[in-house]
Amino acid sequence: MKQVGVFFHPVFKTRSYITFRDRLRDFPEALEDLLQRENIHYFECPRVSRDLLLKVHAPELLVTADEEDLCGAAYESAGGVVAAMEALGKKELDRAFCFTGNEGHHAGIQEFWDESCFNDVVVALTHVQEISSLKRFAIVDTDAHHAGGTLQVLADRPEVLHLCLCRSGYHSISGQFIEVNVFRPDKDLEADAQYLEKLRAHLPLIAAFRPDLLIWYFGFDTHRDEPASLGLTEAAYFEICGMLAALAGEAGIPLQVVLGGGSLHYVATAAIPEIIRRLAEV
Repeated sequence: MKQVGVFFHPVFKTRSYITFRDRLRDFPEALEDLLQRENIHYFECPRVSRDLLLKVHAPELLVTADEEDLCGAAYESAGGVVAAMEALGKKELDRAFCFTGNEGHHAGIQEFWDESCFNDVVVALTHVQEISSLKRFAIVDTDAHHAGGTLQVLADRPEVLHLCLCRSGYHSISGQFIEVNVFRPDKDLEADAQYLEKLRAHLPLIAAFRPDLLIWYFGFDTHRDEPASLGLTEAAYFEICGMLAALAGEAGIPLQVVLGGGSLHYVATAAIPEIIRRLAEV
């Protein structure tokens, strides 16, 4: 059995950014049965330290975030991602699922967009590089939107591979950043299959990179009912989870899931508990 950590904070239900504030209304109660399992562990997200944030972000970004009401859950969001990655780096956990109240992948060095506030994943990997044996990282971003902030802060970090399935196509000369355009103007029944085919075709790049940690930045804003929809259903998320869990298992490395965008509470409730169950069993 895999030891799985679930990182959550009650502030995600009340102080997250307005568009998404209702999305986690069923949590953590929706995990009640799963949390009875001996290999699934619940943790309340701590606040990230300002000193750690300043290793990635300029001081003016923190000033802006502190003045922005919609960043009310940003410190706990980043703090949970950091705590989870630290536990994975110390081999206290095999896998982790991190709830967030504010997204992270739109946060750059000096500014952020769409209330991402702090780039949680980059802050976390910067920290664990210093305190653990984790040195190389692969990020698979399946949020519906372009991860512009992450690409900016990782520009000089060759130890990170970033694969994004989003609304644009881009391959950096170094091969470090790969964006796969998965936009579809319609939402037909083939959306899941075509999306999964594109992801499957690019997974060998992850294996070849030989990361020490695999990070799945999971946005359910791709769901067919969401405003930013890419036409997907919950079934696609479970397939993605299975693919990435299998990849991590074959490589013998930990897997961390970080929640990105998505606004519909019923999609979150249908998808997240099953993802956590699969993390514990696959």
